[in-house]
Amino acid sequence: MGMIFKRKIEKEFIAWKESLKLKKRALVVKGLRQIGKTTSVLEFAKANYECVVYINFVDEKTIKEVFDNDFVVDNLIRDLSAVLPDARFIENKTVIIFNEIQECANARSSIKAFMLDGRFDIIATGSLTGLRGYNKKESRGVPVGFETILKMYPMDFEEYLWAKGIDDNVINYIKGCFKMKQKVSEALNKTMLGYFKEYLCVGGMPDAVNTFLATHDMNQVRQVQRDILENYHDDFGKHLNKDEKEIKNKTESIKITEVYNSIPSQLAKENKKFMYKEINLKANAREYRNAITWLEEFGLIELCYNLNVMEKPLKGNKIDNIFKVYVADTGLFVAMLEKGTAHNILNGDMNTYKGAIFENVIADAFSKLDKKLYYFSKNLEIDFVTMYDHEVTAIEVKATNGNSKSLKSVLGNYAKYHVKGNFKLIDGNIGTENGINTIPLYMAFLID
Repeated sequence: MGMIFKRKIEKEFIAWKESLKLKKRALVVKGLRQIGKTTSVLEFAKANYECVVYINFVDEKTIKEVFDNDFVVDNLIRDLSAVLPDARFIENKTVIIFNEIQECANARSSIKAFMLDGRFDIIATGSLTGLRGYNKKESRGVPVGFETILKMYPMDFEEYLWAKGIDDNVINYIKGCFKMKQKVSEALNKTMLGYFKEYLCVGGMPDAVNTFLATHDMNQVRQVQRDILENYHDDFGKHLNKDEKEIKNKTESIKITEVYNSIPSQLAKENKKFMYKEINLKANAREYRNAITWLEEFGLIELCYNLNVMEKPLKGNKIDNIFKVYVADTGLFVAMLEKGTAHNILNGDMNTYKGAIFENVIADAFSKLDKKLYYFSKNLEIDFVTMYDHEVTAIEVKATNGNSKSLKSVLGNYAKYHVKGNFKLIDGNIGTENGINTIPLYMAFLID
């Protein structure tokens, strides 16, 4: 049994429970498989409720039938008690957990009845909830207005530090340095950059983190990551038919796999813009755009869009058909690359993928801050453009602290670009030179 890791989303669980005093809503936690949703939800439920009733719609198929009848809460509770003899339903002291809710459309529809009734709280988790048209059953609608939806991600760098047992005082000191623009003590900065390179390779999947902390063996970590990717692969193109039986769209599955397999070569290019010809020479947007959207809704990739201009609203200035694709967990991305990549990173040899891996981990950090991803490429290239401190901020990522020609050009031409805010993320320390703010790579999670 692995360790139970402290996760940031727990604060949001507590806020949701508080909000129930004003209005009853179910909590729906969605996100990739194997990122720790069920573990976090169960820990929270056990700490906050006298009775926890756990239903997994993947394992317990017979329970689905309970939800095929009318949504009268007393009848639902009676039928659930019969199917789950150990479950106890005490009014106002019970939470019902619907795990993998996307597998039972009517259970999701029943949420409204439960909330209007008000005697039982509900927490639902779903790994394929975001996939359009995943479940083809004629359900009785999504309970709009009766759910609080939270998206959960793999562990971020701060959660990784918690898992390693790094003291809060150390983390608070780093946050203070970032805020005050003061150098981090050299010894600590070096240690943190070391931990960050470790995090690049291990990533934030709880199983991978657990394996690394227990063994410090990157081969074992890679095996765990490859197994996770293999499990995801089994989901490619999967849907449920009108009877909620699993069906797989072969053609869709092949296209999704082809897009997924092309990601390393997409990011290895100097210009990391997504090119359909990297999938195969005949590939085009019409044929493959849906496969990209599938992977995005599944949660395995994040799209980063090019901007026409670096002005707010960023969303209004994005170019829909020009984007880069990043993997939602950099550890998984490293596991997609050649064996030995992790070893090279930890030993400071950054070869071909160096830019891609560092850009990926920054994209990943921003996604976990719920930021949409944008970049700017027009005669010059800015790796990321984001909002920070209410202003448009240009961000460059330098694995090797190289020259920042593009950033200098942008800052030197305010009349043209209207951008002052900036960060250059480096394998070094905090500093300011010619108006450019350098910060260590590991501080990306603070650009909130």
